[in-house]
Amino acid sequence: MNLGELTTEARNPRSADLDVMDTRQMLELMNDEDRTVAVAVRDALPEITEAVDLIAASLRSGGRLIYVGAGTSGRLGLLDAVECPPTFDTDADQVTALLAGGQWAFVEAVEGAEDDMSTAATDVDGLEVGPDDTVVGIAASGRTPYVIGGLRRARERGAQTVALACNRGSLIGKEAEVAIEVATGPEVLTGSTRLKAGTAQKMVCNMLSTAAMVRIGKTYGNFMVDMRPTNAKLVDRARRIVAAATESDEQTAADALTAAGGRTKVAVVMLLAGVDATRAEQLLEKGSGSVSAAITP
Repeated sequence: MNLGELTTEARNPRSADLDVMDTRQMLELMNDEDRTVAVAVRDALPEITEAVDLIAASLRSGGRLIYVGAGTSGRLGLLDAVECPPTFDTDADQVTALLAGGQWAFVEAVEGAEDDMSTAATDVDGLEVGPDDTVVGIAASGRTPYVIGGLRRARERGAQTVALACNRGSLIGKEAEVAIEVATGPEVLTGSTRLKAGTAQKMVCNMLSTAAMVRIGKTYGNFMVDMRPTNAKLVDRARRIVAAATESDEQTAADALTAAGGRTKVAVVMLLAGVDATRAEQLLEKGSGSVSAAITP
């Protein structure tokens, strides 16, 4: 399919007079269009579910979640990846991203990088992608050569593959085991896929990583008990999480966190199971990192 035939490139009739609208009219239209994104994402939940299960299986087996993208799509994958270590205490390379043009392309456009399929294959080889990994290729158009090349090479190396596009029948979808195609339709500003398409991609990436982390025991209830308390705000949050999760007062929670060396999950198990830090660690190891499993007799 040619670029001009994609729905993300089509002209939106509702915004045909965008340049002569007053500011409030323009913003109301953008907001109305944004409200359609969540509905489009919901329509793709069956495929998102498949992808989450693939990613969780990879992470359980010691593999990685690897995003591959270019431009806005690649930056959204990288943004999701870099938030995982502080939120879920993942290793730096457990959730990572390949961006066309390299990491510098996050802050400055690297012209032509997205058209290079061979570089994507080289980048995938450089990460030594293998059967334990899940690679998620992201492209609003669904036809970016860099993403096609990355998915193709990842599949050749035995990795699980997922495509995330904002057009149906996408080329990247044909390269992946699971094709997530969120039909966001024409943009308010014709062809500017950093708008609705970008919002949809961010929503899906957040769902993929968060749900997969829940599946592998990185949470207790809806508490992020594996977070890293690396600044004053997060130390306070960790204390409140421990107190709420264990129904204890904040001083008791603070004392448990100190005894646990600042590890939120260990402190929670200490208080819920009535054990010291060493025993809490043993229970967590036995429960594959899950608080619920660790405290179950």
